[in-house]
Amino acid sequence: MDTLSRDSNSSGSILPLVGVIAGGLALVLSIVALVKLSTLQKTVAAQGDEVAKIATIEAEVRSAAAKSETDIKNIRTGIQGALDSVGNTIGTMQAQITKLEEAAKKPAPAAGGKGGGAVTGTVDANGNYSVAPGDTLSKIAKKFAVKPDAILAENPGLEATKLKVGQKIKIPKK
Repeated sequence: MDTLSRDSNSSGSILPLVGVIAGGLALVLSIVALVKLSTLQKTVAAQGDEVAKIATIEAEVRSAAAKSETDIKNIRTGIQGALDSVGNTIGTMQAQITKLEEAAKKPAPAAGGKGGGAVTGTVDANGNYSVAPGDTLSKIAKKFAVKPDAILAENPGLEATKLKVGQKIKIPKK
């Protein structure tokens, strides 16, 4: 036992010193860790504010994207409606042009009677009416506000059922 007490006596002075040094080092390390932790908490808090800002910006971007999609759809619909209208107008114009071309290709009706190329449906300076296509004695009388009998009386030998395009008829004065 004597050896044991001697050994413990001589090593007893170093162990407490090592314990104090280890405790001091632990205290310094804990202080450094607390400072680092405080700095890290401030950084995390600042990053949290930035994340909140990013979330707000993201919501604004989504809202703007939805609005722009709606605007683009409205513009597309408006343009399509205008193009449809233009297409319909062009179709109508093409049909009218085709009718005009067909009418231009048809030969003009030959004018009968004296004088050759008299314009039909008109009255000349002498009061002679040139019969137009589709004219009847009744239509001519109505056109000039006279009775068909008056036209027949003014034109001896005229047969109401045998009118010819371009034929000259004297129209009685009212």
